Amino acid sequence: MKIAFYGKSFGEEAIAYVQQLFSKLELLETKLFIYKPFYEFLKKNNIVFISEISLFSAAKELKKPIDFMFSVGGDGTILDVITIVKDSGIPILGLNTGRLGFLSSISKDNCLEAIDNLINKKYTIENRSLIRLETKDSFFGDLNFALNEVSIQKVESESLITIKVNVNNEYLNSYWADGLIIATPTGSTGYSLSCGGPIVAPESENFIITPIASHNLTVRPIVIPDDNVITLTVEVRSKVFLCGLDARKQTIDSSVTLTIKKESFKINLVKLENENFFSTIRNKLMWGIDKRN
Repeated sequence: MKIAFYGKSFGEEAIAYVQQLFSKLELLETKLFIYKPFYEFLKKNNIVFISEISLFSAAKELKKPIDFMFSVGGDGTILDVITIVKDSGIPILGLNTGRLGFLSSISKDNCLEAIDNLINKKYTIENRSLIRLETKDSFFGDLNFALNEVSIQKVESESLITIKVNVNNEYLNSYWADGLIIATPTGSTGYSLSCGGPIVAPESENFIITPIASHNLTVRPIVIPDDNVITLTVEVRSKVFLCGLDARKQTIDSSVTLTIKKESFKINLVKLENENFFSTIRNKLMWGIDKRN
């Protein structure tokens, strides 16, 4: 088995679990590929390796076919991983060393059990759709896609911005707000959820349009099929606004028109046996934690 690892950092309480994970994989004669900056972090924290490790900084440097990419951290780490994996199709498994995580659903206590499930093929692959941003000047280069959302936000000095939205060249609305989120089903449990958007099942093939602090209380989030093309124009006094693809942000001139559509490829997430979306949101959002239950 060939496994690649991507991560940033984690707390001291996770070090022993991560060491156990690597030790078990090495005993299984797994070929390990580790993201270069993450490897340096592991060595500084005295993680010991007994076999030869291959390092990489991009998916194209993974010279042999990779069975899995392990993301060690939280959901934000997985959002970084997709910029490494891109359209390679490498399945991603999230090991959660942080707190709340919808994508990184494997806790550090269960990481060894997760390895057993992979070996025994007790897992399935979920195909998660991505959202794509197109602009005349390609502000995000070849990383113009996101797993969670495209977000439009005012700069700090502004009181509000106006965002005109068209869907397939038909006018939807002009949002007077602090910003706007166009989320995928995966992103429905992220930024959109915190702004009052609905939870949408991952396979729903939708976009969720959610205003951020709308100045019109009758304006509500709306769900549309993801085969639609959305265009945005922004009116703002300072002539610039912030555009985000997941956690990556750029300042963009208000003369730029944004085109948003479904990306042509998907990201593969590993779902272990006995995991499902409903149990994840029930546990993470603590539904049913009530004395009446």
